[in-house]
Amino acid sequence: MWETNLPGIHFLNRGKVRDLYEVGGQLLLIATDRLSAFDVVLPTPIPDKGRVLTQLSLFWFNLLRDVIPNHIVTATDFPAELAPYQGQLEGRAMLCKRTSPLPIECVVRGYLSGSGWKDYRATGKICGIALPPGLRESERLPEAIFTPSTKATTGHDENISFDGAVSLVGAELAEKVRSISLEIYRRAAAYAEPRGIILADTKFEFGLVGKDRSGLYLEPGGTLIWIDEALTPDSSRFWPADGYLPGRAQPSYDKQYVRDYLERIGWNKQAPGPDLPPDVVAATREKYREAYRQLTGHELS
Repeated sequence: MWETNLPGIHFLNRGKVRDLYEVGGQLLLIATDRLSAFDVVLPTPIPDKGRVLTQLSLFWFNLLRDVIPNHIVTATDFPAELAPYQGQLEGRAMLCKRTSPLPIECVVRGYLSGSGWKDYRATGKICGIALPPGLRESERLPEAIFTPSTKATTGHDENISFDGAVSLVGAELAEKVRSISLEIYRRAAAYAEPRGIILADTKFEFGLVGKDRSGLYLEPGGTLIWIDEALTPDSSRFWPADGYLPGRAQPSYDKQYVRDYLERIGWNKQAPGPDLPPDVVAATREKYREAYRQLTGHELS
């Protein structure tokens, strides 16, 4: 599914992957099969991708619901006005509480990779957090670290220090999301590793409920909940545990085949993106499905 079409339902926004609607004062999030690479949405969808993102998010939200409440209202029993669109919703839609999202991405890193590796090589730190010297690419950190970032509407998010997060959300809320993010990461990583997957890093989003649209709190401080997606291949680095070897980049359960193909053909990373060949689509689809299968213990239905 490249994009949704729900006539009569209040359309809000179309992101890189998700289409958003408003239904009865709640958010309807539909994960399509769109795929972006290097911040460009490619013209070729990846079958099952949206269903993997939705079903895996639901799995984690349920597994870790005792850590923090989440925004899910239902993923099966939708309001009557959505009945004509069941084919577009099944397996890939979540009806969610509306919140005031925090203006930061809550990133947790347990391994040295990506922008963290780049920062470490340049400064010996990640987001102002000093790390031991001599660490190798992909090496496990002595302990997981919280490295927030801004939310960019276009392009890349930018890493910020914890003090930077405090300046955006306040000290109390920054401390709370750091603690919760680290706990979710520890629990998820401990669950995934014996199932053959290393959770190298991930990002979370949180929002406040009890706030009206004028920005005024209806409850003191509002109630913090976990929103968006949860521990998916799009929001996390999942590495195969077998074959893990520090000192180099690791294979991953996401769009690696797509990125490798795009680098191979010399694409300039500017829109529009190129069409993907069937073998790259099939390999990418299987990686998403494999991540779901290993983590949940069953096939995507």
